[in-house]
Amino acid sequence: MSDEHYHKLTNTIQDSGDPGYVNRLLVATPTTGSVRIEWVSARYGQIIPANWSVVNMLQFLNGYIPLRYQVDDAQNMVAKEVVEKDFEWLFLIEHDNIIPPDCFIRMNDYMREKRYPVVSGLYYTRSRPSEPILYRGRGNGYYADWKMGDRVMVDGVPTGCVLIHGSILKAMWNESEEYFVNGIKTRRVFNTPRAVWFDPESQQFNTTSGTSDLDWCDRVMKGNFFAKAGWPQYQEMRWPFMVDTNIFVKHINPNGEQFP
Repeated sequence: MSDEHYHKLTNTIQDSGDPGYVNRLLVATPTTGSVRIEWVSARYGQIIPANWSVVNMLQFLNGYIPLRYQVDDAQNMVAKEVVEKDFEWLFLIEHDNIIPPDCFIRMNDYMREKRYPVVSGLYYTRSRPSEPILYRGRGNGYYADWKMGDRVMVDGVPTGCVLIHGSILKAMWNESEEYFVNGIKTRRVFNTPRAVWFDPESQQFNTTSGTSDLDWCDRVMKGNFFAKAGWPQYQEMRWPFMVDTNIFVKHINPNGEQFP
């Protein structure tokens, strides 16, 4: 009887530790929890670029503090995610902005080019009359010398549809104070200006208020964060933020009314 030879087959799996994707883009939406179906259709009906690496994040706004919903708190939770997960880009889409079908395609081109550190879509105020949110300067109204299809350089953009390079947020994070949102430690990268103080010289009370988006733009410029983040050419610009008017976004009310 001949000897039988048994051969043991061994399979070895070597895990490289590479998850198969890179943290290229975080798409984040600060939201109160209710969105219009038009928003859902626009957001999830996007044309998705091939071989795209993206992570979605819905950050609920807080409703337990006296001033009701705080956009900056949600934005700072998003900034924490960008820093801790080392995302290359952040794309903020607010829950009342209806983006065009090719928005991701256009933003993907900007990410590939790496020419602009901040790119905003164009949208208008929810007001009558409705005005474009493009600003050059403060206190002088909106900037009007442009036409549809232009790339417009400004010093103030909204955060409803904006692409931000992660290096800027990481540089700001390093110089931002820590605070807690619902028991979670984050940092005040975004801030909504609100203060009341008494001036002893004029014997008057003074107040200041504003929006987190313009406050963020001012801080980026005045804090030299373009230079600190590796974009020194933009630190020297008077109008360092770019608005692509081809990315035409509709602003929508909870009742379905759209602006403009």
